[in-house]
Amino acid sequence: MDHKTNDLEETRSGSFGRSSSAGSSLRRRSCGLPGPVPPQMDDDIESETVSQAGDIGDRALHSNRISESSSFRLSFDNLLDNGVVVPIPENSLLKPHEIWFRDATANTVSPASPLPLEIISPLSSDAMVYSADKDEDNKKELPWLVEYISCLIHLAVLGILGALTRYLLQKLFGPGVASLTSNQSILYLDLPSNMAGSFLMGWWGVVFKGDISSVSDQLAIGLTTGYLGSLTTFSGWNQKMLDLSVDGQWVFSVLGFLIGLFLAAYSIIFGVETAKGFRWLLKRLNSGGKRGILRSNGNWRVDSCKRHLAVMVVGMLILGLLYSLCGILEKREFQSGSSEAQLWLGCMVAPLGVWIRWWLARFNGRGLGKAGLFKWVPFGTLIANVSAASVMAGLSTLKKAVDSKNCDTIVTGIEFGFLGCLSTVSTFIAEFNAMRESHHPWRAYAYAMLTIFLSFGLGTLIYSVPVWTKGYD
Repeated sequence: MDHKTNDLEETRSGSFGRSSSAGSSLRRRSCGLPGPVPPQMDDDIESETVSQAGDIGDRALHSNRISESSSFRLSFDNLLDNGVVVPIPENSLLKPHEIWFRDATANTVSPASPLPLEIISPLSSDAMVYSADKDEDNKKELPWLVEYISCLIHLAVLGILGALTRYLLQKLFGPGVASLTSNQSILYLDLPSNMAGSFLMGWWGVVFKGDISSVSDQLAIGLTTGYLGSLTTFSGWNQKMLDLSVDGQWVFSVLGFLIGLFLAAYSIIFGVETAKGFRWLLKRLNSGGKRGILRSNGNWRVDSCKRHLAVMVVGMLILGLLYSLCGILEKREFQSGSSEAQLWLGCMVAPLGVWIRWWLARFNGRGLGKAGLFKWVPFGTLIANVSAASVMAGLSTLKKAVDSKNCDTIVTGIEFGFLGCLSTVSTFIAEFNAMRESHHPWRAYAYAMLTIFLSFGLGTLIYSVPVWTKGYD
């Protein structure tokens, strides 16, 4: 029994490609007898799953999951009424869920699909509970507005902290201290933060995401979308490569993209492997933890309206304190035009970038049009990264054209805070990693090239061409 449990836990924490949203899991469950799944259906499910590996935006909220799950359940009922049978594949991507539906006497998987309320969270592959807890969960359901505001607060607070961490890593590894990164090198200033964020994504976004979600869905969203999404930045990475190309260093520009992608991709792999090892160690030290590392203690769970409201109040106080501190320091430093003035302004506009990126993530896994074409492309993340990179290129052009201290402070602050948090590498690399581990690994490289080519191409037109033609310094 212990051996089976260990196998289950290892399978759960293997990769993003094995996790899914509530809708995906409901479509994957069987309404008929076991048998092979049609290839087209299997490909559609995998495409949607890898596209949602990093983030699904406000669709992760409990109220939205119930709505989506109900619609999928209704579509299944219609299929049954029409005599259509959708079997469970033997090698299902979501096989970890089957453990909760096994018949103890026959050791077979039940053909019944889970009810919508039996799913806690779409954020991990192990977020399913027994239907006996359904009545208790109903009592804990939050009003949609309260849940949404609570999530926004988590995203804002952790987004600001992520931006602050990015700034500290820039200073630590930059010319002032370690001198490992610089604006004139393929080892750009944001490389350490992108690597650190990708590494932590393997911990908080893959292996321990289910455990964090069992404590609080808002905390899981805040840590991955808020903190890690703001710790990493794609737009800053793209802009540094544009600066190199403007100076004629095209080889360094290409190498900067290749090395940056390689290091971020291996950072998340290293993060997953070390987190799995740490999880194994914790399980050995706590042999009784059968329901997860954090789930064994129910006192940590934010599972009632009272606890949610308490967390919201604390979050609002912290957010107000951060805004007050940033405002005071910005007022004191603004006239100096220092990097600190840019930092405090950036922190003040950072939450807006996080919120927009989180909202755009709702389009991941939806595809194009009513037919849902190219579901494997995370269009929400793609739009966030490309748009942030393009706007940053435009602001950089404006900064060179105006060439004043106040303009530099405002533009750089917006680039660092708003655009740096609007774009992300941690979510991008999580999606890349899920595609690389799927049945179609070529999609990972196609997605990476699409993001980089669009961002760099538009940036060249918006930034490089004006600099060349106008002769800006």
